[in-house]
Amino acid sequence: MLSTVAAATQKSTSATGLRTAVAILDKWGATGEQGEAILRVSHSTYARAKRKDGVASINLDRDQLTRVSFVLNMHAALRMIFDNPENLYGFMRMPNDNAFFFGRSPLEVMGGGDIVAVYETFRRIDALRGGQW
Repeated sequence: MLSTVAAATQKSTSATGLRTAVAILDKWGATGEQGEAILRVSHSTYARAKRKDGVASINLDRDQLTRVSFVLNMHAALRMIFDNPENLYGFMRMPNDNAFFFGRSPLEVMGGGDIVAVYETFRRIDALRGGQW
């Protein structure tokens, strides 16, 4: 069982991660519906996370934290691959003809909310950086 301090820290860290993931999704051009599905959060939680003063602390379950982590790590990988903002933030909206995407953009694939689609998108973007970590 978490202590009161540990629980408060976890809620604060979750809120920071969620706010950051929502900001990234916004820069990628995700619709609210896509962002809500990708992170598996309610419309009201997503809207609050978009406001600077909206989410000070929140309880996210393991699945939601994993989704936040995937978004943050995809963004980190894209930052290593691309120098220019147009590609860094536009890549996720671009149609992709690789077998997994079949002409759809990464946001379209992940926008259905399936955790496997989010993971597989992450895996393919992570592979693009070619071991640059």
